[in-house]
Amino acid sequence: MKNNEKHFKSGFITIIGRPNVGKSTFLNHVIGQKIAIMSDKAQTTRNTIQGVLTTDDAQLIFIDTPGIHKPKHRLGDFMVKVATNTLNEVDLILFMVNATEEFGRGEQYILEKLKDVHTKVFLVINKIDLIHPDQLIEVIAQYKDKYDFAEIIPISALQGNNVERLIDVIKNYMPEGPQYYPNDQVTDHPERFIIAELIREKVLHLTREEVPHSVAVIIEKIEKRDNGTIHIMAAIIVERNSQKGIVIGKQGAMLKEIGKRARMDIENLLGSKVFLELWVKVQKDWRDKATLLREFGYREDEY
Repeated sequence: MKNNEKHFKSGFITIIGRPNVGKSTFLNHVIGQKIAIMSDKAQTTRNTIQGVLTTDDAQLIFIDTPGIHKPKHRLGDFMVKVATNTLNEVDLILFMVNATEEFGRGEQYILEKLKDVHTKVFLVINKIDLIHPDQLIEVIAQYKDKYDFAEIIPISALQGNNVERLIDVIKNYMPEGPQYYPNDQVTDHPERFIIAELIREKVLHLTREEVPHSVAVIIEKIEKRDNGTIHIMAAIIVERNSQKGIVIGKQGAMLKEIGKRARMDIENLLGSKVFLELWVKVQKDWRDKATLLREFGYREDEY
């Protein structure tokens, strides 16, 4: 058994950073399959997503947190609390930044949060494929004197550049410990959660303006039929009737496209044929209502 081997290492690593720096892209690359949704919209991740990487000599449990930002509503408060609550409870923090963006107030805000943290912090400079190598020296110079980083490692999560080296360095910082999860387990989230996130991802990809931020997805039912098909019923929650119209689209075209794209990802996840039934519900201002946030799975007491 791996967990009886003398030098097996294991530990928890949290990934923090401003919205849209590539945290979910990194996690999906490391794990080797999609467990965290990706979008060019800010604040895509709303809960902590736990990804598990098991190798011959280590098990690394990554926690992808919501982007840390100044909150504008209760959901925003929840997201920032979730992100900051993990900082003192892990073995290592990866502070991920975007190589193409200047150091600004958002990064300063996160560094202020890190001042009271005793966990070691790596600065991970992502998206280096989008800059000239000479520019990397300038990016490092912007950060290196602002915090006592244990390591500074540039990567491209999208292309995989330097990611293996980052994993090797992370292992060096992990304590010896047990194997928490079986070899083939890649996340601790139930399938229901991942399915809801995959549906929400398609809404993020296909809609714009205020709609993506106003969407939640609730899985009402998952049922395996006698013929092996999995029947999934899910509700897409929006805040206003106008948003409902956008998500449904002309003659239902938008909802149909969301369903088609989501079904393909869900079939890949489950390895079975899926019948996906979607409908849209309006819950006015749900992001500011504590009871609805709890009902939709945003529970502070779990973190």
